Formats: sequence, structure tokens, C-alpha cells
Amino acid sequence: MHALDWTMVCAYFALMIVIGWWSHKRVSDVKDFFTAGGKMPWWLAGISHHMSGYSAVLFVAYAGVAYTSGVTVYFWGFASIGIGVGIGSWLFAARWNRLRSKLGVASPLEYLAKRYNVPTQQALAWSGSLLKIFDIAAKWFAVATLLHVFAGLDYNLGILVTGAVTLIYCTIGGLWADALTDFGQFVIQAIAAVVMIVVVLGKLGGISALWTMWDKLPESHVNPVTSKYTTIFLLVYVLVKTLEYNGGMWNLAQRYMAAPNTHEARRGARLSSALYLVWPLVLMFPMFAAPLLIPGIKDPTQSYAIMTTTFLPPGLIGLVLAGIFSHTMAMVSSDANAISAVITRDMIPAVFAKARRWTDVQGLKAARVTTVVFVALTMVVATQAQNLGGVLQIVVNWVAALMGPISIPLLLGMLPWFRKCGPRAALVSWAGGLIDYALCYYVFNANQTVLIATPILVSLALYAGLGLLAPERSTAADEIVDTVNADDDVDRKREGTTVPA
Repeated sequence: MHALDWTMVCAYFALMIVIGWWSHKRVSDVKDFFTAGGKMPWWLAGISHHMSGYSAVLFVAYAGVAYTSGVTVYFWGFASIGIGVGIGSWLFAARWNRLRSKLGVASPLEYLAKRYNVPTQQALAWSGSLLKIFDIAAKWFAVATLLHVFAGLDYNLGILVTGAVTLIYCTIGGLWADALTDFGQFVIQAIAAVVMIVVVLGKLGGISALWTMWDKLPESHVNPVTSKYTTIFLLVYVLVKTLEYNGGMWNLAQRYMAAPNTHEARRGARLSSALYLVWPLVLMFPMFAAPLLIPGIKDPTQSYAIMTTTFLPPGLIGLVLAGIFSHTMAMVSSDANAISAVITRDMIPAVFAKARRWTDVQGLKAARVTTVVFVALTMVVATQAQNLGGVLQIVVNWVAALMGPISIPLLLGMLPWFRKCGPRAALVSWAGGLIDYALCYYVFNANQTVLIATPILVSLALYAGLGLLAPERSTAADEIVDTVNADDDVDRKREGTTVPA
């Protein structure tokens, strides 16, 4: 890359660190660090929710699918999220917000100890944290892949550089730093996306390519579903993403919790939903056009990087690379904050009694130390991502398949229709989904649709079925369910606002 490109990348990194340092002044205790003190405006929560939901995997693994299969990747990869978050704006956003405002919850898993019991909380916390290590490792490796193609940088060095910068600002600034850098990253990413579209349209003959390009692509490239990514696969992905992006991915629950009230939490969710339905089309148009511009490449996952380095002049390459960085750094910093919240608030106190008596200062210090250790561990695992099957294997087959069993007790436990589902239902559904995945993957060598679908469906059936056939109601669980399902009109009176629904 040219010196101008490195200047753009370094300026981007410096800006992220400055924002993190500025955010440091707004963090005085653990709740500020993990939920921004419940003061995050809806538009910032919505943009942060959106930016925290996808990473450089879009420009590597998903770009590869767009190159070989076309628009199907948008429908199951992003439209499914837009639909799921739209559902969540009605079903989950306000309930997460009430957990913070009414019950003082700072970690997405904190309420599980009373809703079920401590063993259930710990099972979900440990398994979810382990899964997130591999998920984030895949994101680091995706960025390292792009750096390798762009600049010939060694994979491990690429992981170290991006991880170190992310670690600095998310450790010192907490959720405020995550959200504010998410906004800055969204702006940078938008500029980079427009630059890529203009260049690609120029190569294709002008703006008319927006509607004439599709006839030149293989017919299968314009189909929402394919023989591999079937209609059933798409429908299951909607269910998976509804759970994952409304709290199953713990960092996204924090965006709902950080809003001032339930109305603002819903507005933020709706904004994020709209962005997921529209914005990926802007980002992915160059990816859909790639077979026409760079036909016959050996590794489709490098298609976006190859187009960038081939078609853009010095300076703009660095801008696009910074835009790509923005995705991964937004998601990873957000994940790190959420995992740190779970470890600090839920896991450590369950193991060490002394941690239950931490002061605000001690808790904040522990949160920052935990963040450093967690991110460092993901960077170590990232160096082995290729040996684990690559980015797409981890993100689709592992994370998507295993997210359901972890998410179902967490999210459905807030809904009044499942108040009879107790710790037995939660643990059995969690274990049943994981066992099903192990059998499908290691014993039966099931296809991708079965691998994604059956764990979440088995977990859902076990959770609902045991709640119906072997109900476990408790006063503590009923109090939590009643609290998070209180009428919004009551919420507004208590919050001192008359904002209409």
C-alpha cells in the first residue's frame, strides 16, 4: 500500500483511541462501563446496535458467497437480521430496558440467577463465553486476511495490531467508547462504501449498471435461495437471528439496556432493523458485481480486497480499509464489553465470594482487567482460525448453530407465555441443543441446513415442552417476569415522560 493509505489507516486508529480516552471521563462505575448509565440516546443506540452486529467477515466470507452464489447471501445473511431485529423491537427491546431500569441489571445474564438458578446462569455464561472466543477469533482472522491481501502483512501481525487498538479504547471507555466509536466508524464506512460504488459503477459503464448488471451475471446469482442456501435455511436463519440479535449476542442486549427508557429502546431497535434491511445492499453491490470485474479468481473470499487494491488510487485504498476495520472493531469491542460484564457480574462472584463485596472502584478495575484478558485470548485463538475450518465455518456452522440453545432460556425467560419454564427446562433445552449439534456435526455429518436448524428447534421444543408438561413456577421468577412485562404507560409515568407509543 502507498504511504497515503497507511496515513489514512493510522489516522483512523488514532481517532478511535481519542474517542476512547474522551469516553473514559464518562465512566465512574461498573454500570457506566457496561450500560452507559442508561443515558444513551436512541439514535446512537440504534447505530451502535447495527454496527456491533457484523464485521470484516462481510468483506471476506460473505464476499466469497456473493462471488460464487450472488444475492442469496443478502437474504439469509442480513435481511434475516433486519426482520429479526424488527420483531425484537416489539418483543424484547423494552424488556431488556426494564431489567436495567427496574431491577438494576448491568449484565445480560445477571437476571438468570433469580429467574432460574445459579447453575443455569453459569452453564449459559461459560458456554456462551467460550463460543464468543471462537466467534471473535474468526473476526480477527478476517481482518488479518484483508491486511494480508492489501499490504502483504503477516496474519499474526495483523491480528496483533487491530486487536491492540481495539483493546485500548474499549478498555478505558466501556460502552460509551463502543457506541461513540461505532458512530464514527459508521460515518467512515459510509464514505468508503460510496467510494467503492462510484468506482465499480465507473468500471461497469455508469449508473445504469445498477439495474443492467444483473442480466450479465449467472441466472442463479439473482435468486434469493439456492440448492445450498435453501428456503428452509433462510427461514431458520430468521429464527436464529431473531434470538441472536435481540440478546442472544449479549452485546446487542446492552444497546437496549443503555437507552433511557423503553420507548427509546424500541426506537433504537427499529432504526437498527431498517439499517440491516437497506445498508448491506449498499456495501455488497461491489461484491455482487465482482464476477464481472475480476472473473476466475482462485479464492473468492479475497474478491473484495482484490477489487479495492486493483481499482482504487492511493489514499482511497486506506479509506476503504479503515471502513472495513470499522466493522470488526465495532463488533469486537462491543462483544468484549458484554463478555466482561458477564464474567465480572455473573461468573467471578459465583466462584469467589470476595467478589460479591467489591466496591464500585474494585468492580470497575476487574471489568477492565477482564476485558484485556478476554480480548487477548481471542487474539491467540485467531492465530489458529485456519486450522479450525476458516471464517465461514466458524461463523455459520458454529456460532449460528450453537447460538439458539444458549439464547432460548435467556430470551424466552423474559416472556410471560413461558413463566412456567424453570431451571429444569432451561438446562435440558440448553444441553439438548448442544448434544443435537454434536450428533449432527460429528456423527451424522449432516448438511448445513440440518446443522443450523435442528439445535435451535430441539432446544425450543424441549424448553416449551417441559414448561408445559413439568411446570416449575416460583415467586422470584414470577416477580421478574411481571416486572419486565409491566405496561409501558406505567413506565412513562415513572420515568417522567409523556412520549407517545
